[in-house]
Amino acid sequence: MNENERREIILDNYEHPYHREKIDDDSYLEVNTNSQSCIDNLDLSIKIEHDIIQSIYFTGEACAISTSATSIMNKLLEGKNIDEAINIIENYENMIEEKNYDDQILKEANCFNNIYKHENRKGCALLSWQGIKKLLLSQLNK
Repeated sequence: MNENERREIILDNYEHPYHREKIDDDSYLEVNTNSQSCIDNLDLSIKIEHDIIQSIYFTGEACAISTSATSIMNKLLEGKNIDEAINIIENYENMIEEKNYDDQILKEANCFNNIYKHENRKGCALLSWQGIKKLLLSQLNK
């Protein structure tokens, strides 16, 4: 993926984020993710039925990187079971941290494969992913 493709994916997901809306439904689990160092503060709502992620929505204020990373995450994790989703998230975290990862399962999320060059943006790219991972792990431990 070249730099222009990366920018296009990030901008498209920032300008037209997937499932950025408030959900008022008690069947959704919720988690808040916020950054200590910037404005990013997102509320994530996830619906899981029979171990399958049905949908993920988000609201809040966030930069372009956080917003687009969340939009991409939502699309990528929907329809996956909890174990598959955790595997995808861990591969994404590895990519951000310059560790070995499977780029085939990350699809559009590969647009962040050079974010490590901008240390201060890594937190933005990871914020919602780590929030959803924490929530998913809590569901496994029930």
